[in-house]
Amino acid sequence: MPPTVLVAIGGNALLPAGEAPTVSAQRAHAARTCAAIARVVSRGWRVVITHGNGPQVGAALLRSERAAGEAYPLPLDVCVASTQGEIGLLLQQALEDALAERGLRSPVATVLAQVVVDPADPGFARPTKPVGPFYTREEADARRSSGWILVEEPPHGYRRVVPSPEPLEIVEERAIRALVDANTVVITLGGGGIPVVRHDHRLSGVEAVVDKDLASALLASRLHVDRLVLSTDVDRVYLDFGAPDARGLDQVTADDLRRAAGEGQFPPGTMGPKVEAALRFVDAGGREAIIAASDQLNLALSGRAGTHVTARARGSSWIAFAR
Repeated sequence: MPPTVLVAIGGNALLPAGEAPTVSAQRAHAARTCAAIARVVSRGWRVVITHGNGPQVGAALLRSERAAGEAYPLPLDVCVASTQGEIGLLLQQALEDALAERGLRSPVATVLAQVVVDPADPGFARPTKPVGPFYTREEADARRSSGWILVEEPPHGYRRVVPSPEPLEIVEERAIRALVDANTVVITLGGGGIPVVRHDHRLSGVEAVVDKDLASALLASRLHVDRLVLSTDVDRVYLDFGAPDARGLDQVTADDLRRAAGEGQFPPGTMGPKVEAALRFVDAGGREAIIAASDQLNLALSGRAGTHVTARARGSSWIAFAR
């Protein structure tokens, strides 16, 4: 059976910070991302793609807010669904073109995915996930009166925060598995999936955002993929990141990466979720999790880039630093 890799793409990979937020810009970035993924497919890998939606869901919320007097408002779960479709379309078209350029006829499908969460999850009582645009102090005060929770993120202003409960189940798992078994490249779980809760065997959406990396780790474990690749803005995981003596990690065991995480090495708003996702995948029996820059996917899968997390050390050292 061909090896399988799940590649989790960050939402900023299609809309980098500081760049004009347009569909044409997203198409250009999707083309570059999918050219790298097409190369992975050409090497014989079966591929599942998940993706973030931070900038896109923020735009969807902003549109809904500003058009409230003329169009029906969209709850957060529906915004997540709409951005899954939007980004899925751009990635699917770009990947189909990239595969065709290589003479490959692998089918590509986008699957709208729902993720079951627990309505009693403590995350609902402590909203932490920033969504949407930045607001001034006056704008933030006005929105608090409508029930929003906002936090300050200097120097940009205030942002709305929403609950981020634990992903428990991916509703469309069987459909995704069937497509992968049929050698279809699957794009799914956008933005961490549409958060839903069960009520008497019925699903209903909730105002929350599931962490994309944690949901990707759950799907990767359930599908028993060979590799989980978590793309990021830096080339690998670093100890003492930002310090003059920062050390990039090449190889590390799950236990020692967990120890470094316990020492506060990986902040929750940056590398923390990716490290946690890598640990969950390896702890669940996954062969290897890789954290690497989005433009180094093929080098990472060849062992020449990124941080490689495994259950056991490959050599005498618990950790191998990048040269």
